[in-house]
Amino acid sequence: MARFTSGNDVIAREIIDRYPVAKSAVIPLCHLAQEQDGHLADDALVQIGELVGITPAEVLGTASFYEMLKREPCGRYLVNVCTSISCHLMGGDELLHHAEQRLGVRAGATTADGLFTLEEYECQAACTEAPALQVNYRYFHNVTPADFDTLVDDLAAGRLADTIPPHGTLARIRQRIPSDRAAGAASPIGGAQPGWLTDSPALTDDGSNP
Repeated sequence: MARFTSGNDVIAREIIDRYPVAKSAVIPLCHLAQEQDGHLADDALVQIGELVGITPAEVLGTASFYEMLKREPCGRYLVNVCTSISCHLMGGDELLHHAEQRLGVRAGATTADGLFTLEEYECQAACTEAPALQVNYRYFHNVTPADFDTLVDDLAAGRLADTIPPHGTLARIRQRIPSDRAAGAASPIGGAQPGWLTDSPALTDDGSNP
């Protein structure tokens, strides 16, 4: 599915209702689409644009800024091996090379069974625990080649299903706000302006008080 399912369409509209300006919901809607399909498909860009009143190009312009939003299909498990300076010094490059051999693909590719996508990654902010990697953005620290092999075996066998959900799932529990508990989204347009806008004297073009 590239457009929202009926259930996700309901969730999408609930998300939009939390924002005073509909297009502010673009990023969470992109994550919802990726959770559904594993990546951000072309039709999802179109539907998100329709829902918030902007063009698909504007949706893409936002989504393309964020590394976590993938435009191409990924494996069930996205494995990011860090090779930035701390991890590089502690064996990150060797770990990545081992991962390529173990999975049989180069960094940037997906295994034939669609289970793993391997990526070389920039700093994961775990420098004191190098070398580090992430699986679907869940951290693993001080990883040795033997640790990596065990991790791959456990993932393939489903032994970590309770720990690592499929790629695209940010959280297992979705925030839901009943309509009778919602605070309401007040539009920033046309309402009372902050005091620094209404109470301060106007300035002339040269910056002086009139």
